[in-house]
Amino acid sequence: MSRNGPLALAYHTLFVAFMLAPILVVCIVAFTPEGYLSFPTDRWSLRWFYAIGRYPEFISAFWRSIWLGALSSAIAVTVSVPAALAIARYRFPGREAMTALFMSPLMIPHVVLGIAFLRFFTEIGLGGTFTGLVLSHIVIVLPFALRLTLASAIGLDRAIEHAAVSLGATEWVVLKRITLPLVLPGLASGWALAFINSFDEVTMTVFIAAPGTETLPVRMFLYIQDNIDPLVTSVSACVIAITVVALILLDRAYGLERLLVGRGATHGR
Repeated sequence: MSRNGPLALAYHTLFVAFMLAPILVVCIVAFTPEGYLSFPTDRWSLRWFYAIGRYPEFISAFWRSIWLGALSSAIAVTVSVPAALAIARYRFPGREAMTALFMSPLMIPHVVLGIAFLRFFTEIGLGGTFTGLVLSHIVIVLPFALRLTLASAIGLDRAIEHAAVSLGATEWVVLKRITLPLVLPGLASGWALAFINSFDEVTMTVFIAAPGTETLPVRMFLYIQDNIDPLVTSVSACVIAITVVALILLDRAYGLERLLVGRGATHGR
């Protein structure tokens, strides 16, 4: 154990460094004063952070991505609750087929989905609209929300629900006061994972988004096609900083362990 301890620590340190290295490089390049991607740099400047203000399309695309991710993830989680409870509790004809249908977006390349959605939305008049973006993102993030919600539903002890029913609680009260609080860690984790995938999605969205409905990843992708300056790195650094601050505030206000793992995880804190 004494020999494996330092070796395991070194392995985990190298793994964490490998995962964080691209993020750190992007953040460092964002502070270069040069008009091109320069790393390493011996001078530091906020030039490209100030430059973001000259491109309001990045700011509008950021807020559009936030609303798109939040809305599509919330709807996906709402749909995943009854689906997960039905799959976890009952054996009925077509159960496996329904599960495969919900998970099928994971098996289809996003390029194919983008082309298919582009043709479909054009036919029904939703091409280039925010509604079309929301519907398409619901489809691709639903498997992530369903997986984690289903994991919580499978581990749910139904004896607690039966006890509530025996005491006179209605089905709605049981769902609201017993079932949903017990699967909350799965719901929260599923929403977070779905939001991340929606916010980061570019392969499919580039086919669907129009000039007025571009998300931040699509706007960045289009920008780097014609420019080689570090503006995109400064935008990425701002997004990273906002993400870190949001996680810290969420942990201080509620506790990430309590939210994502369960209430029992914080008893020892």
